Amino acid sequence: MHEDFFGMRGLNLDQLQAFLDVVALGSFSAAADRAGLSQPAISLQVRQLERRFGVTLIERVGRKAQPTAAGIRLLEYADQIMKLTSSAFDEMARHAKGAMGRVRIGTGATACIYLLPPLLRQLRQRFPSLEITVSTGNTNDLVKAAEGNAIDVGLVTLPASSRALDIMAVLDDEFVVIAPRQITLPDRVDAATLASHPVILFEPGGNTRRIADDWLARGGVALKPIMSLGNVEAIKELVSAGLGCAVLPGMAVRTARQLPDLHVRPLRPALHRTLAIVVRKDKKLHRGLRETIEALKSLSTPGAPNA
Repeated sequence: MHEDFFGMRGLNLDQLQAFLDVVALGSFSAAADRAGLSQPAISLQVRQLERRFGVTLIERVGRKAQPTAAGIRLLEYADQIMKLTSSAFDEMARHAKGAMGRVRIGTGATACIYLLPPLLRQLRQRFPSLEITVSTGNTNDLVKAAEGNAIDVGLVTLPASSRALDIMAVLDDEFVVIAPRQITLPDRVDAATLASHPVILFEPGGNTRRIADDWLARGGVALKPIMSLGNVEAIKELVSAGLGCAVLPGMAVRTARQLPDLHVRPLRPALHRTLAIVVRKDKKLHRGLRETIEALKSLSTPGAPNA
């Protein structure tokens, strides 16, 4: 019986629905009226279901049809099966009508704050049915998440490597120094000049901090920051309060350029980071994911949201 139950034929959903209707209405004739069928047709469907399981599912008590002990046990499963079936049809109908599906994006906190909002707004305007979720993390975590299919697409800071992923560089972001007005800085700031002031950096562990540390090392400076934080807005507030300078990705200080209490200076030599899209090589790209990836690729083109 177990093999037959899971065999090629499977369960007949019409038979299950007939069983549910008879139990709910207490009558074969009422169930027939609901289904738009004859009473013998409903009775046949229930008998076929009983033969399928090899048990009696419905018995008459007086004039009312009621479930047997086996029928009571089947009720819960049948109800779950029909609800899941209905949900499956609803979901497929959404896709048939052009629904875009769900896309899970993973990126760094800075890109999430300063880069993604215009892009997500454009996607939402073009595709109102597209469901997007965004999570943040460092490159290593996001690469693992993409490999494990916990996210559909990542926007990460290079370097990143994985045999399972396609990695596409899309955006070059130049680092800058920000400082309160009371600190005098040259037009371009080298490592030695930066090290002569108190400095706030990103917390260790991510590629953004590693890139800054490498730049300082190449300048012959072993700098110990007065503070390390993971939140770019918190760093900007501390600099505005006069606590020191900070090295930040350029995308994070576009609004800072309008603040009268901050200097914004490029570094010497110039320092950049590269953002890249990561996607599993075997990822099936439904329309919503394809459109999202194309939008992320557009970040490297003139007039894109980062410009």
